[in-house]
Amino acid sequence: MDEFAQIAQERTMLADVLDGLTEDQWQTQSLCSAWTVHDVAAHLLMPLVTPTYKVIAVMARHRMNWDRANLSLTAAVSTRSNEEIVAGLCEKADSHFTPPGLGPQAPLTDVVVHGQDIRRPLGISRDIDPDRQLLILDFLTGPDASKGFSRKSLLANVKLHATDLNWTFGDGEIVSGPAEAIMMSLVGRGSALADLSGDGVAVLEQRLATH
Repeated sequence: MDEFAQIAQERTMLADVLDGLTEDQWQTQSLCSAWTVHDVAAHLLMPLVTPTYKVIAVMARHRMNWDRANLSLTAAVSTRSNEEIVAGLCEKADSHFTPPGLGPQAPLTDVVVHGQDIRRPLGISRDIDPDRQLLILDFLTGPDASKGFSRKSLLANVKLHATDLNWTFGDGEIVSGPAEAIMMSLVGRGSALADLSGDGVAVLEQRLATH
């Protein structure tokens, strides 16, 4: 399965999860501090339904600050109903959108990570395909991750070891645990550190606290 097919599958699977949520679950705080579950789902739909000219205009309004523009663009899509967001993710599942300068690993990482931002607070477990998880971990520890995903400084002098996959990265204080928890920690979700062990966990915790 190529990467765009994997992205489409992830969008469809997440839409299925969202379709079964109660209104209270839709309004649950996600792992993204600024967003509820509804908002995270809207964020995933946003680049698939927002015209390029509008993105450029909003970026200009926010003086090319992507974080602020992202909040504004997502807020616009968040006005859609739960049902409209689910339908949109299904209808646009096959979109080949990629952020400027990045390949399909970026939207794949985005949908998997944000899927966990939704599932974790709701207590919904999932098994991520091992090959897919490896692809995401390699992306997050690679040179392109600094473009909006993970900070290179997080990786200094730590050795990451996935206990459920044949994957390690780096050299230094050990951070060991499930690949999903490593992934979520690398994108700044401090709550995932509780699933990890090793002397390097305290190092990551300190670095995330100063982010």
